[in-house]
Amino acid sequence: MTRNILGSGWKYPIAIDGRGGLALSREEQSVAEAIWIILSTARGERIMRPEFGCGIHDYVFAPNNASTRGAIAYQVQQALIRWEPRIDVAAVRVEDNPDQPNLLLIHVDYAIRANNAFHNLVYPFFIQEGPTDR
Repeated sequence: MTRNILGSGWKYPIAIDGRGGLALSREEQSVAEAIWIILSTARGERIMRPEFGCGIHDYVFAPNNASTRGAIAYQVQQALIRWEPRIDVAAVRVEDNPDQPNLLLIHVDYAIRANNAFHNLVYPFFIQEGPTDR
């Protein structure tokens, strides 16, 4: 029953399989790819569904400080709650990278509702270049 609930869909990014058809992702991989799509889509980007996506793209030129990281974590959590009904979001953490001040690592911990399997995903997000304001 779990397999029917999680389903399958086009692989993201779109790829060709060994038989020359569209590659599909299934089960937990399909969920992880859906999360990636939500986070990488800016609200307003899709003409037929302008509300779809995540508000993190509003912070591209924001300073790398605790306030920005907290706001990004909130935006990620709200987007996933709204757009991915197959999961329960356990935690969202946003960490900066000392080696690359303009790179934030967004850690998403989630459980798949159909089988209660716990997963995590790390999404790299680039903000302004330059010094950080810690």
